[in-house]
Amino acid sequence: MNPRPNMNRRRFLASSALAGTTLAFPWISVRNVLGANNRLNIAAIGAGGKGGVDIGYCAGENVVALCDVDTNKAAGSIKKFSKAKVYQDFRNMLEKEEKHIDAVTISTPDHTHAHPAILAMKAGKHVYCQKPLTHTVEEARILTRIAKETGVVTQMGNQGHCHSDSRRLVELIRAGVIGEVKEAHIWTDRPIWPQGLTRPAEVQTPPDTIDWDLWLGPAPERPYHASYAPFNWRGWWDFGTGALGDMGCHNMDVAFFALDLKNPTEISGEGEGMTEESPPRSATVHWKFPANKDRGPVELTWYDGGRKPDPSLVSLKELPGNGCILMGTKDTMYVPSYWGDANFLSGAKTSDFDQIDATLPRWPGGAQDNDKAHHHEWIAACKGEARALSHFDYAGPMTEAVLLGNVALRAGKKVEWDAHRMKITNDPHANQYIYKAYRKGWELPL
Repeated sequence: MNPRPNMNRRRFLASSALAGTTLAFPWISVRNVLGANNRLNIAAIGAGGKGGVDIGYCAGENVVALCDVDTNKAAGSIKKFSKAKVYQDFRNMLEKEEKHIDAVTISTPDHTHAHPAILAMKAGKHVYCQKPLTHTVEEARILTRIAKETGVVTQMGNQGHCHSDSRRLVELIRAGVIGEVKEAHIWTDRPIWPQGLTRPAEVQTPPDTIDWDLWLGPAPERPYHASYAPFNWRGWWDFGTGALGDMGCHNMDVAFFALDLKNPTEISGEGEGMTEESPPRSATVHWKFPANKDRGPVELTWYDGGRKPDPSLVSLKELPGNGCILMGTKDTMYVPSYWGDANFLSGAKTSDFDQIDATLPRWPGGAQDNDKAHHHEWIAACKGEARALSHFDYAGPMTEAVLLGNVALRAGKKVEWDAHRMKITNDPHANQYIYKAYRKGWELPL
């Protein structure tokens, strides 16, 4: 079976050629080389909440279909894109609209990322999928493989990856301005939803606008309860990946991007309040990444739920709610947010290094366009004009590493990871958290 039967040949060849290169110029042109009448036909899988934001940034293209299991939550997008066809089941949408869709955005709860992404890629559709890329380590490995096999353009929704200040930090780190990075300390103020939960005994009736069976998708069947949807699903293992999964692919991105972090060998963690149903209320997780051809080994520590590294690492008395500290042999770099510009322990500023060439593309327009740059980079890549840099070959291994932190938390001990065999070698019991069982009828469409 041809995995991309409806892909425009010119677009596919252009995007495939760019996929194997690094752009030589620091600025991207995003003019539509396909012409004003050849805009992308984009469909949204998840059209309310963050899904509404994602498809909203694609408003310059043809939004041809919207899919959301909750029509009330998607009402804003349905009104905005009044000509788009509306569905509740993404499987029906992808089947009926296959000839009319070039690309999809996927902005659903974590447990329903993999299924639509696989179906879309196999049908030759370009994919923008929210972070974390998947719900499990196995799913991340599968999506990475299928993206390579199909050649479609992909982008994970960690929008800081396209932030102009963050890309400058990556260039400076790679140029050695802080020396060889040995340690990274990264933290978040999440969770801002309940965690450390037990399953509610009360059975509630779902709102008339939501198809609860479709919302559950591959997850084990359970009655509807407002503590799951529409927002607090992140605090349940069956649906989300906790504070670490939610924010790791944001706050860790500069470190992963600059240092090419992947395939950790050891992961350990401890948290407070974790249950069989729900992630911990707060946690600390530690990864060991082996040396590669460009750098030595790196140790990364994550903190959430109010935990933070010692502020004296950057000569402060208090740290903000989110941040990243990269400790090098020459200097220490401190990003006091999810992404953006940095401070240096030495007192240096990023502007002190203007002599270092820009090697990564930027979105024209400056800081005011940073929020939408990530989506527009993906759109430009779909048209063969650019390269989407949070493609699944980057985002898949990053998601694997992040989710291995949850595996260590659930295992309750240090785990030793063999990435080649995709196996924990020191505790066979912990391997159950690498995979998950799928509800009957919701097996992965491989």
